[in-house]
Amino acid sequence: MLTTRSIGIIAWARDRIPLQLIGALCLASSLLAGCHQSPPPAAGAKEAGAKEAGTKDPAGAKGETGAKDEAGAKDEAGAKDEAGGKEEAGAGVTLTPEQIEKLGVTTEAARSIDYTEETAGYGVVVAHETIAQAAAELVTAQATEKQSQSALSRAKRLSGTPGAVSADVEETAARQAAVDAAALTLTIQRMSSTLGLNPPWKPGENNATLQDLAGGRIKLVRVTFPLGALSGGIPASLRAAHIGGSKPDKSWKMTKVWDAPADPNVPGRSFFALLKGSDAGEGERLLVWAPIGESVAGVVVPAAAAVLSEGKYWCYLEKKTGTFVRTEIDTARPVPAGYFVTEGVAAGDKVVTTAAGQLLARESNSGSEPD
Repeated sequence: MLTTRSIGIIAWARDRIPLQLIGALCLASSLLAGCHQSPPPAAGAKEAGAKEAGTKDPAGAKGETGAKDEAGAKDEAGAKDEAGGKEEAGAGVTLTPEQIEKLGVTTEAARSIDYTEETAGYGVVVAHETIAQAAAELVTAQATEKQSQSALSRAKRLSGTPGAVSADVEETAARQAAVDAAALTLTIQRMSSTLGLNPPWKPGENNATLQDLAGGRIKLVRVTFPLGALSGGIPASLRAAHIGGSKPDKSWKMTKVWDAPADPNVPGRSFFALLKGSDAGEGERLLVWAPIGESVAGVVVPAAAAVLSEGKYWCYLEKKTGTFVRTEIDTARPVPAGYFVTEGVAAGDKVVTTAAGQLLARESNSGSEPD
């Protein structure tokens, strides 16, 4: 097909160029015009493109749907965690009687107690030699003063009778009685500097408690608390234990407490207390606690029941026969028998005290099945 340009070329050249050359030029012009047109796409190529687009679209839709489902699942899990709080973890572990016996699982009923916040101080067991020396001086001074008073009384009683003593002898007896009375008073005052102003016996009284202290049968503990630790008066009781940790396995209660002279080496407020039935040695330093605040009701979880998982402390409770559920506990308040808690465990609940670690391992799928 001839274009307008080709016709113009032919009209210009028909009088100047031979007819053979004109025909060749027309053929070349037709070929050039055909080269500028794009060939139509093949039918096979169209079909392949449609299939490729169809394949890519479902994959994109699936990826978008999967992302939405994953985000929804995460939101739902987060909401469940937030609602769960500090309570039970999972459905627990269910065992047959044979498995319970094989693992050696034992339980103990949670015991209710009243807990009182305490403040800590340090104490030292006073050597009984010091007390024995003071007690001996008291006995000597009392005996001497009694003898002097008896001599003076006898001299006064015989005055004016045939058996009367001379005035000089009577005056000497009076002077000696005054000296011995002063010596007794000094002994009592010296003892108060050693044993405090208000001990649980009358000043100057040589009673059984003082003799037991002098003999080492009862121990005297001098306790000092930091400044500001106690806001009230004299504590009604104290609790002492060997130094060895903040959660002692054994402690002793001291109910006789009175003021003591300040310790020049340790700033704070000092007390004396009587310690009975302990294995503390003389000169030994002890941890001592004094109650502060009001009493709170709760239960004791035995120390053997606590297991650590995910950065938290737990114990297992037997909710029904053979089913053990893990419950979070607060270990911030240790007591001699374990931990005092107010949530998660109630009085009478069956707490697993043996093989709690094996139950945790089975629950986390890290333990092996018993034979």
